[in-house]
Amino acid sequence: MKILTAQQVKAADAATVSTKNITSLELMEHAAMQCFNFIKNNFDVYNSEIKVFCGVGNNGGDGLVIARLLAEINVNVSCFIVHFSENQSQDFKLNYERLRKYKNVECIDIKDSFKIPILSNTDLIIDAIFGIGLSKSPKGIAKKIIQHINNSNALTISIDMPSGLFAEYTVEDKEAVIKADMVLTFQTPKLALLLPDNSTFSKSFEVIDIGLDNNFINALDVKNLYLTVDFVKNLYRKRTKFQHKGSFGHSLLIGGSYGKNGAIVLASKAALKIGSGLVSSYIPKCGYQILQTTIPEVMVEVDNENLLQFFNVETHATGIGIGPGMGCNEKTAEGFINFIETYNKPLVLDADALNILSVRQDKFASIPENSVLTPHPKEFERLVGSWKNDYEKLNKLKDFSSKYKVVVVLKGAHTVVAFNGLLYYNSTGNVALATAGSGDVLMGIITGLIAQGYATLEAAILGVYIHGKTADIYTQKYPVETFTASELIELIPDALTETFYAKKNHA
Repeated sequence: MKILTAQQVKAADAATVSTKNITSLELMEHAAMQCFNFIKNNFDVYNSEIKVFCGVGNNGGDGLVIARLLAEINVNVSCFIVHFSENQSQDFKLNYERLRKYKNVECIDIKDSFKIPILSNTDLIIDAIFGIGLSKSPKGIAKKIIQHINNSNALTISIDMPSGLFAEYTVEDKEAVIKADMVLTFQTPKLALLLPDNSTFSKSFEVIDIGLDNNFINALDVKNLYLTVDFVKNLYRKRTKFQHKGSFGHSLLIGGSYGKNGAIVLASKAALKIGSGLVSSYIPKCGYQILQTTIPEVMVEVDNENLLQFFNVETHATGIGIGPGMGCNEKTAEGFINFIETYNKPLVLDADALNILSVRQDKFASIPENSVLTPHPKEFERLVGSWKNDYEKLNKLKDFSSKYKVVVVLKGAHTVVAFNGLLYYNSTGNVALATAGSGDVLMGIITGLIAQGYATLEAAILGVYIHGKTADIYTQKYPVETFTASELIELIPDALTETFYAKKNHA
């Protein structure tokens, strides 16, 4: 799914009005109706006191329609018009006049602090003050209203965007942004909703299809995409009758050190579980018995006693992952650098492989093209330096990926896969993945997919989606705190079933 800029959304609105031969007022009615349906079906509107806050632009117009539709089903709804400007959009004016005809909804104009209503934490608030076109932080009465709503601790639903949040720029005044419990965003996700810096402004979001012209959207050039189940299903290859284990490649996981061989155990198990035909591990001698007894399906090569040093790999692997539990000992670092300087096929580099490279940045150019790097934010910072905000971080991500022609998987709440100037944001997963060994499992999954013949970008995208899906499945039954990396591996079959084999699928 394409992530559109505010300007592209505006253009898509205009194209839809033109191609469908409808008015902008009719498009607003349809968008608001979709939001109304979601609210009615997912919240207890009949037992709530609903307060709709509307600006004087088109986002406010959406709010007016929602208030009118709620009044039509006889719920307890009040509407408050926040007059932050004297300029009112035409569609706002028309919907304002429509709403005024309804006697069962109170409509109050707010121009100063004396008209700010009392709010309760039991209210249901609908925020339709500002939309995606905002370019300056709210001030005056608008800021006061936003702060008042936030201080109420009431359940807050924002329409399209939390008021005060910019669609593609860093927030200037964090005290002037709605802290939404749910955002009903139109047609496509907005980039701002996917970034850690904005986590306090959007606990969750739902993409509402408002019927914009798909042909127009499909023709747009974008740099950001949101992974959906339909997208990943097009990448996945189901097996056929006459294939055998040799058809599905040979994964080699390199890592481990004294006290940290569990990391390579997890990565190796994950490569097996994702379907690699053969799996080998290259580890220090101290991990030999651990690997052989813990995972009898995995073959083992050994290096020095307690750490990796020589990297004398004999396995002819079709996918190699390096790093989990490896450590950054000087001898290990030297052996690792020598290995990547002589190996010319794509690798998956994680954990200590990245940490070694962060202090040997002169060797970045030695990383084989199309390799996959899987850093968490701190590891990425060590590779590229610090950043002021998420937008600068994303620019560094694109620049690094493009400069060295590698796939970078930047892990986080919406893990981002970067390659060739494009950023793919994952739609699965939750905070349950913040557990020891989760990254080792992801590295093993991606390595196992590459071993089976997937291109490295495909493997990275499929890997992060499946990895996140396991956490979504787990937390349907259990608390996020109890998830472990071992359970993640055991849920890979469920993630594959729900995503690629079930009759009905959801992103």
